[in-house]
Amino acid sequence: MSDLEVRQLRYFVAVAEELHFGRAAERLGMAQPPLSRAIRELEHHLGVELLHRTTRHVCLTPAGESLLRDARTALDAVASAERRARHTGQAVPTLRVALKADYDAGLLPRMLTAFQLDPASIPVELLLGGRGEQAPALREGRADIALLVLPVDERGLDVEPLLTEPRLVALAANDPLAARTGLTLADLAGRVLPDGSPAESGGRPDTQYRPDPDRPRFDLPQIFSLIEVGSIVWFAPCSLATRHTRPGIAYREVAGLAPWTLAVAWPQDSRSPAVAAFARAAGSVAADALESVGATR
Repeated sequence: MSDLEVRQLRYFVAVAEELHFGRAAERLGMAQPPLSRAIRELEHHLGVELLHRTTRHVCLTPAGESLLRDARTALDAVASAERRARHTGQAVPTLRVALKADYDAGLLPRMLTAFQLDPASIPVELLLGGRGEQAPALREGRADIALLVLPVDERGLDVEPLLTEPRLVALAANDPLAARTGLTLADLAGRVLPDGSPAESGGRPDTQYRPDPDRPRFDLPQIFSLIEVGSIVWFAPCSLATRHTRPGIAYREVAGLAPWTLAVAWPQDSRSPAVAAFARAAGSVAADALESVGATR
C-alpha cells in the first residue's frame, strides 16, 4: 500500500467518532466486515494500533487520537478543494460573498455598485448566514469573500477592518431604563440577550460564540418583536439602529460597551482578481462613509 487514501481516512473518522463499528458502517452505507478489514489494513500500513477493541468497547489509542485530529483537517481540506474546483470551473463564474443580513453598516449596495465598475468584476452571489458563520464558509470553500464582524478566528484568512462604530442597547420603549439618556452595563443586570447570555456581560465575541442548540435562533423581525414586549434586550451597531427605528423600541448608549467593527475577509491563498476588486471596493466605500459620518476606524 502506498500513501493514505481519502477513503481510508473517511472510514477511520467514522469509526473514531462513533466508537462502534456497526454504527460507523451504517453511517458509511457499507457492511461491517469490510470496514473492520479496512481499519486493520490502515493500522498495518501505519504500524500502530489506532483503536483498543474489546467485545463490548472501542476506544482510541493516543495514535488514534492524533490521526483523528489530522484526518478531520485533511478531509476538510479535500472537501474545500472540491468545492473551489467546482465553483471555479463553472461556465459563468460568480463571486460568493458571505455576510449576516443587516451586518453591513448599510454599505452593501454601495459596495456592489463600486465593485461592478471594476474591470475585474463578475456576477455576485450573496450567501446570507448566521452569526459567526462567515469565516468557516471561507475556510471550507463555500464563499470567496465575506463581510463579518470582529473579532474573528483569522486562521488562514486575510482580514481588513473597514469601520468601527459604537453599539447601542435596544430595549422596550416602556422599559424604565428607556427614560434615561445613558446607561452602564451594570444597569442591564437581570436582562438577557437573544442568545440567552446576560446583558451585563456585554455580549460574547464571535470567536467565542457557540449557539445553544436548545435555544431558537431569531431573525431580525423576531428580535424586534421580543424587544418590544420586554422579553430581551439587544446590542445593535449605530448604523443598524438608524435604519431600523420603531416606536416600541428605544436605543440608548451604554458606557463600557465594546464597539462594533466591520471587516472584509478572504482566504490567504486566494489569487482571484474579483476577490481583490471587491476588497478594494469595500475599503473605498467604507473610507467614504467614515469621512461623511465622522466614524472612527
